Amino acid sequence: MRNFLIRSIMGLFFGAFIVVILTGSVALSGQETLDSSLFLKNAAGFMTAGWFFTVSTLYFENPNWSLARQTLLHFLTVIVLYFVLAFGIGWIPFNWLSFLLMLGVFLVFYAIFWTAFYLYFKNQARKLNKELEGM
Repeated sequence: MRNFLIRSIMGLFFGAFIVVILTGSVALSGQETLDSSLFLKNAAGFMTAGWFFTVSTLYFENPNWSLARQTLLHFLTVIVLYFVLAFGIGWIPFNWLSFLLMLGVFLVFYAIFWTAFYLYFKNQARKLNKELEGM
């Protein structure tokens, strides 16, 4: 439960950080005013997305599940939550072409991030095993 709370706070703060960066970039681009209701809607969306992307990684900490099961559950959780959020807030127009395009983008990014984390942790395990063999 403690780990869930820590990740929840981290995810909310990360989402808020992204909102500040994006808002700052809009302000620096010459936009003089911002629509406050649109800002609040997007801020809530980014913070919610940060929360569920951070908390959903808890699947990977269950040692009784295979990597395939952990990945499948994580993928299903984040894809459903992301698309519900993205359609609800209006980040993606509600039509088939937009959905299929964003699904493709989502799959590419998911595969890149999953592979990067997999290779990183595989390398860390290799280093630890090498150190243990040297003892």
